[in-house]
Amino acid sequence: METAKRKWSDRVKWILLNQQVVLILVVILLISLNIFVLDKISYIFHPVIVVLETVFLPFLLTGVGFYLLNPIVDFMERRHLSRGYTIAVLYLIIATAITVIVMRVVPLLGDQISGLVSSFPDYSQDAQAKFEEWVGSDSFNQIQSTLGIDTSKLAHDFSGQVSSVLNNAWSGIGGLVSRVTHTILSIITVPLILFYLLRDRKKLTPYVLDFAPTALRGRALRVMLEMNQQISSYIRGQILVSFCVGLLLYIGYLIIGLDYSLVLAVIAACTSVVPYVGPAIAIMPALIVAMVTSPIMLLKMAIIWTIVQVIEGKVISPQVMGKAMKVHPITIIFAILTAGNLFGLVGIILAVPGYAILKVITTHLFQWFRRKSGLYDQEDAEMGEKLDDRPDASPEKPTVSS
Repeated sequence: METAKRKWSDRVKWILLNQQVVLILVVILLISLNIFVLDKISYIFHPVIVVLETVFLPFLLTGVGFYLLNPIVDFMERRHLSRGYTIAVLYLIIATAITVIVMRVVPLLGDQISGLVSSFPDYSQDAQAKFEEWVGSDSFNQIQSTLGIDTSKLAHDFSGQVSSVLNNAWSGIGGLVSRVTHTILSIITVPLILFYLLRDRKKLTPYVLDFAPTALRGRALRVMLEMNQQISSYIRGQILVSFCVGLLLYIGYLIIGLDYSLVLAVIAACTSVVPYVGPAIAIMPALIVAMVTSPIMLLKMAIIWTIVQVIEGKVISPQVMGKAMKVHPITIIFAILTAGNLFGLVGIILAVPGYAILKVITTHLFQWFRRKSGLYDQEDAEMGEKLDDRPDASPEKPTVSS
């Protein structure tokens, strides 16, 4: 016991007397004071926030396009084709594909969207009526008497939730219309930014490293490479998974004859970009349409959805995503919930790659602190001594000196 107290006393004295640790604590204190002061004068940075909000969408779309097209450009460059020529050919192919989609798919998708939007209030009312009818059935009354459920309160709460969802949806549509101009301008600027980013990719890394101190450039390069690998794996994998999910659902909806199959599949593909939470959001409109159509259609839709989710979870995601992100599913769920509460829809979309980037940075900072501080040397030495004292330890194995 006294030995343990002495060790802790020695560690406290070492922390107080070591200049590097004191310097780190002073830096943390100064950073905290700066954050406190900046929070009190945040109005000064309002123009900066406006600029960031303006360029955020173009740079986000450009980043997605870069990680999708850059492997193709690099591959063709290794085949002795210039990057500029490859980018021009890719732009021509993408423009042709967009033209075909606009001419063939968009009219059909637009008709289904118009029909779904105009019919959705009726679908919601019918679903509410069916729910209230089911609540008043004899089977539910038996369940109610057993569990003590208040039927009238349950129906009233459901009605209020449906009305709230509809009101928020219509208000969201109004806000969406007000942002159409900004979105169009952002999309127009994306090809220009993406062209220069793809062409000058090899110049970007040395340019960024010039801002890092000379002694830290090696570690900064490793951090940048790991961050690049995490982001590229997530973007490419998640987009491919979302496309496969949308395609499988569209085929399944066509097989069972579900109304608005194309738009419902597109909604599912778009929301599947968000892991775990996206599929739960995507199932709601399909659930309402199937519920109003018939109970058999609801059962068919549930079967199709279950099959697609099993295929996605057991086959597509493991093959496409693998373990590149190395993030536990529970951590992903908490990251999505936290980012959603802080930043809304944008936070939900960027939660997983943002967490992966923070994990890389935090891991390297901890490794640097562990090496510089020496606080873990004694712990590592004691762990090595315990391993050497095991009965099955080899006598030839050298011990770790403390």
